[in-house]
Amino acid sequence: MTDRLPSGSEHLDAVLGGGLPLNGITLLIGKPGSGKTILAQQYVFHNATVDRPALYLSTVSEPLDKILRYGQSLEYFDASALGSRVIYENVGQQLNDHGLAGVLDRINELLLQRRPALMVIDSFKALQAFASDAGAFRRFLHELAGRLSVMPVTSFWVGEYTGDDSSDAPEFAVCDAILALSTQREAEREIRTLQVLKIRGSDFRSGKHSYRLSPRGFDIFPRLADPLGVSNYDEHVERISSGVASIDAMLADGFWRGASTLLAGPSGIGKTLLALHFIFAGAERGETGVIATFQENPVQLERFVRGFSWSLEDSKVELMYRPPVDLYLDEWVYDLLEILERTGAQRVALDSLGDLRAACGDELRFREYVYSLLQRCARRGISVIMTQEVPELFGVRQLSEYGVSHLSDNVLLLQFLRGDSELKRAITVLKTRGSGHTQQLRQFDITSQGVVVGSRFGPDQSLH
Repeated sequence: MTDRLPSGSEHLDAVLGGGLPLNGITLLIGKPGSGKTILAQQYVFHNATVDRPALYLSTVSEPLDKILRYGQSLEYFDASALGSRVIYENVGQQLNDHGLAGVLDRINELLLQRRPALMVIDSFKALQAFASDAGAFRRFLHELAGRLSVMPVTSFWVGEYTGDDSSDAPEFAVCDAILALSTQREAEREIRTLQVLKIRGSDFRSGKHSYRLSPRGFDIFPRLADPLGVSNYDEHVERISSGVASIDAMLADGFWRGASTLLAGPSGIGKTLLALHFIFAGAERGETGVIATFQENPVQLERFVRGFSWSLEDSKVELMYRPPVDLYLDEWVYDLLEILERTGAQRVALDSLGDLRAACGDELRFREYVYSLLQRCARRGISVIMTQEVPELFGVRQLSEYGVSHLSDNVLLLQFLRGDSELKRAITVLKTRGSGHTQQLRQFDITSQGVVVGSRFGPDQSLH
């Protein structure tokens, strides 16, 4: 396998199939503000040493003092490394005075003097304007690539290229790897994505991967896409309680361990309460559960659960609250996976799928994420319960507009029905995978003890 250059980010290295090719040329492309310089500097400070320093060469696009000023705001920036491990230099003057030949000579001098392990040219695309014609720029590229090929140096060429440039820009053919950074608008959100267009002689994760720019630098959340397979699945033959004995009976003795369950119903029907029954029933058995919620903050939720003699201070209950504003689905998934790993949780409640769907502009991608998350949980024997609001208050006609019901092992429908003089709540088990279940429509009430399921609705009862 080709030696790899680490980025300082475990997730980014995973997307790159282990890292970028060592001693290769990587093209970092994207519009201004997409984070190209931040990512390039992250590689520089993570890998440079005194014996094998890094050269950061600015040209005529972005002033060197501006690069340094913004770089100092990042946690990885080490001011003590300047001049020893990391050398910044502006070659704009050579470019203006002597053109591409002057830049080439200066780069050659620095390579011989400094023997760098890394070299960044920012902006590389700006060099094109100093070529007399396309042929002159191609000759410059050929000579630069030739000099770099005989030196043990990894190069980053940073430029404001677009996807349209890939068909005719000669640097796209010269480089060994291409990373494209972009920003796309989804409703009122702007989502940053990275896509690997090329890594010579290496596999990598396809598709677009969301990332954030923060004081830590470049935080990436790889696209969650688990292929269909059965080799890593264990057979879980244990039944676990839903937290409500009458519902367990309707399910033929509860859920299978590791199964996923969808609770669908209109607003106010009791979906969140049933999900909490599931979590706190596990806590009573010593099983850690995670409540992943978006709408109710910790204070509101604690007040709610105390009304049913529960508490979020239970050592076996972990709350993961994320406000729905500026929510990255990708970031949320990896936060949840980290919590599951850290706590060893065996039960998860997701409240609700609608908030997750709003954070994702593409329906197919949303289903891919839900599918992959459920598969990961199933392989580890983690049982998942999800809530989904349906728009109809009465007479539910469509269960799930996102197709999640097809991915769930169990589906429970909660609905309001009109009685003679009052509204009644009803629960029906629509689906259980690999198990029998009752098809009765059962009335339930919400009391100080939580959900209490009563008898089935009879034919003499006027309901519609």
